[in-house]
Amino acid sequence: MKKIIKVCALTALAATPFMGSVAEASDYPNRPVKFVVPWPPGDLEDILTRMVAEDMAKETGKPATVVNKPGGAGIVGASDVARARADGLTIGSFVIDILTTHLLSGNAPYEKDTFEPVGIFLDYPFVLATKADSEYNNIDELAKYSQTHDISLGHFGYQALPTAITFKVAEQEGIKFSSNAAFDSNDCSTLANGDADVINTTTQQILACLNSGEVKLLTSLTRERLSIAPDVATLNEQTGISQTTWNGLFVKKGTPEAVKARIAEIAQKALSTDRVKEISKTTGAGVYWVGGKDAEKVIADDYEAAKTLLEFMKE
Repeated sequence: MKKIIKVCALTALAATPFMGSVAEASDYPNRPVKFVVPWPPGDLEDILTRMVAEDMAKETGKPATVVNKPGGAGIVGASDVARARADGLTIGSFVIDILTTHLLSGNAPYEKDTFEPVGIFLDYPFVLATKADSEYNNIDELAKYSQTHDISLGHFGYQALPTAITFKVAEQEGIKFSSNAAFDSNDCSTLANGDADVINTTTQQILACLNSGEVKLLTSLTRERLSIAPDVATLNEQTGISQTTWNGLFVKKGTPEAVKARIAEIAQKALSTDRVKEISKTTGAGVYWVGGKDAEKVIADDYEAAKTLLEFMKE
């Protein structure tokens, strides 16, 4: 009898973590949820994450807010999520760099398996842009112009994947940047103030001056031509370089599967609304959903692909 009681007790102890996870998932969220965006407010990942948070609050009746924690090219915000509990109450809205180039360069204070994807939802409309009156209109013309003129580049940091891609383009195509600098925000003022002649940014950051005709695009770092600039050839078309960037929702490793499924359910519903479709239409952003094992494969593949860009990343 004592042996049976002992076995039952051990079984109960072994089941305790699982039962706790089930209980935690059934009433998720039981406290306020925090979405961490490691960039300043206003760009696409911030806007779309806020929409997900708003819909989560409406559907669950619990507060869900977005906290912007810029710094370190995304590392400050990512570190905040890394320190959180694996309960789904802290959700990171991360660009691809957090899971690839930062780790490969040894910059990250977290491990490769610190986070688990809930889902990838955004294909950034990254572009190279310049003033409308610049004497170059594409990558080839920029390369030729840079041989005899000083051209400065503005980007989001040396460890940001789009920056590495831009440096790779410069080496391959013979673009000579006389100087370059990292900015937390590369917007209309960066060009207007003369802080940079060419900027690596997203269409959302320059939408106002793009629509006004003050700024033009040299290329887009996207899979297909932007809906808002169908005449501008992609980087792949101009150079054969096909890397793109994405953003997704991530939680701490060990978060219950049921909790991740609930977050995914709410996020997918929010991202399928008409207001999100309008944002996609006006900015050229690709909004979709890749979750579960498919998201894990995307990350694994991009991690391997990012290794080839390390030589173009500076300390």
